[in-house]
Amino acid sequence: MYQKPDRVARYLFNPAIAFFTGRLGISLRGSRILAVQGRKTGDLRTVPVNLLTFDGERYLVAPRGDTHWARNLRAAGEGELRLGRTREHFHVEEIAGEARIPLIRAYLKRWAPETKSHFGVAGADVTDNELRGIAPVHPVFRLLP
Repeated sequence: MYQKPDRVARYLFNPAIAFFTGRLGISLRGSRILAVQGRKTGDLRTVPVNLLTFDGERYLVAPRGDTHWARNLRAAGEGELRLGRTREHFHVEEIAGEARIPLIRAYLKRWAPETKSHFGVAGADVTDNELRGIAPVHPVFRLLP
């Protein structure tokens, strides 16, 4: 399942975050620009993402479901995070099953005001069973050097 961004997100919020994060190098609560090769065209695709740090590891969580960036990242197995002129290449390992639950909870704790509607839950304090129900449709990737 993929939730397309509405017009406000697509034409106002995402470009604003991309400007501050990508151009000015100002991270808004952990924001980065993800650059990943498109799975069909091979063209480099960029999108603002929220980087989650949990137990000393770094993750990308797809709050809108199986988005294009998540499918591209899964296919490519690697990408680049950008913050201003800083570029960081990484490989990914997709997290499956029960291991997603604490990561989605941590993501919601950090970004619930912006993203809880995409997850369809009240926030980070929901039960594990509620998170278990939504976890399969929200890809989670661990970043590896």
